[in-house]
Amino acid sequence: MARYTGPVYKKSRRLGFSILENGKELARRPYAPGIHGADRRRKVSEYGTQLAEKQKVRLMYGLNEKQFERCFDKASKMKGITGENLLRILESRLDNIVYRMGLAKTRRAARQVVNHGHIMVNNKKVDIPSYQVKPGDIISVKEQSLDHKAIKEALEATLNRPAYVTFDDKKMNGTYVRYPDRSELNADVNESLIVEYYNR
Repeated sequence: MARYTGPVYKKSRRLGFSILENGKELARRPYAPGIHGADRRRKVSEYGTQLAEKQKVRLMYGLNEKQFERCFDKASKMKGITGENLLRILESRLDNIVYRMGLAKTRRAARQVVNHGHIMVNNKKVDIPSYQVKPGDIISVKEQSLDHKAIKEALEATLNRPAYVTFDDKKMNGTYVRYPDRSELNADVNESLIVEYYNR
């Protein structure tokens, strides 16, 4: 299955969850899309709840099904809690780190910035959005891209950054300081349901 490139707002309303993590999608119409969206009252099965949780996280990070399943397989082989390991792997993707540092307004935009070769990791160009960034890695904007309009606009709109990344607006580089704690990630995600979905 190909990566979803359609309207994010529609998916957010279907799942009742802000995929962009800013709540804008649900501010005006916090109900499912479609003519009967506001009136629909469906009883969801246990499987349906687990599937919806998996879809929420998959769409939030912009992965296709195979990519997401590979991430889960990797997380299940690591020491510790599988659900938290999965979220750490997803948070450590280069496109997500670029988004967290404020170099792009959305993860979809961050994926494009990385794909187009504007980002460097430890002074080497990396154009693979799924590249796993390790704590201590330095992410910087390529010299030829320092005046990139979209990057500059995103930085101007950035109000705060999570504690596990740092960024110097003058030097145009930042560091992935450490893996995030679960408390620093989206509280509306129930990763244990994703583990149940794959272990069923």
